[in-house]
Amino acid sequence: MQEEIDTILITSEEAGERLDKVLADRFKDVQSRTYFQGLIEMERVLVNGASAKKRQKLEVGDEVEINFLFTPEISIVPEPIPLTILYEDDDLIVVDKPAGMVVHPAQGNWSGTFVNALIYHCQNLDLPLSDFPRPGIVHRLDKDTSGVMVAAKKAKIQQRLIEMFAAREVKKEYLAICVGNPGECFMREAIGRHPIRRKEMAVVEEKGRPAVTRCKTEVFDGKLSVVSLYPETGRTHQLRVHLRHRGTPILGDQVYGRAQLNQKYGAERQLLHARRLSFSHPATGKILTIEAPIPGDMTPFIESITQRTK
Repeated sequence: MQEEIDTILITSEEAGERLDKVLADRFKDVQSRTYFQGLIEMERVLVNGASAKKRQKLEVGDEVEINFLFTPEISIVPEPIPLTILYEDDDLIVVDKPAGMVVHPAQGNWSGTFVNALIYHCQNLDLPLSDFPRPGIVHRLDKDTSGVMVAAKKAKIQQRLIEMFAAREVKKEYLAICVGNPGECFMREAIGRHPIRRKEMAVVEEKGRPAVTRCKTEVFDGKLSVVSLYPETGRTHQLRVHLRHRGTPILGDQVYGRAQLNQKYGAERQLLHARRLSFSHPATGKILTIEAPIPGDMTPFIESITQRTK
């Protein structure tokens, strides 16, 4: 079974209610009240960081962390969602994921994901149920990050690709629009979950996991920059967190960016694009280098920044 973590904050309308009831109401499209009672008994639900009881009454502002266990009863429905395919053979598929598409089903996004599209497009996926709810997935892009993403069609290919990503055998290149100028550097700060805002990641040197990003500013107009990024590790939100820590957040980032500047420039999502992947095909050994075109919402920024430097 696969796991997923979510965190909620208790509202005034929920204050005074039992924990199991609140969870069943919040996630009524996911599982039953009995399911959540089971999670609580397994100590997979924390209230303000501590184990909880199913009858526990909640207060406004309580932070509840739920460590979901997904089971085959939560099914993935094939959906005829168009995919922009950059490469495909019998073993794997590489797509240009659009901004706004979630990679796999999870609480709050049970449909419309890349996985829903994948299992519709690939009718004969040779993948075990144990991969639920992420059949074929070997790496992820944030919902609002666009660009190159590879998925496997066979279990052995999936396992080999996962190993290649872990061993840093897959070369990744991203393009971002940043506030300020991060320059040319290596960012090596460790990343872990934010100690207070549990849905966010942060630079946490003592408890974080090692994270390395090579950064190169291509163009800087005095306010905004076009930046190439080469992550050597794959931590959650790595590029976004590293750039924020450097004081040059990605424009449009609603979590790690600067809201006033996002609004000023009209950036509606983090302007981050997975431009290129290069790796050895796990079955044939052939080197594949696959590139996704720069999306339309980033092109005007690149053109205007470049123009202002001439």
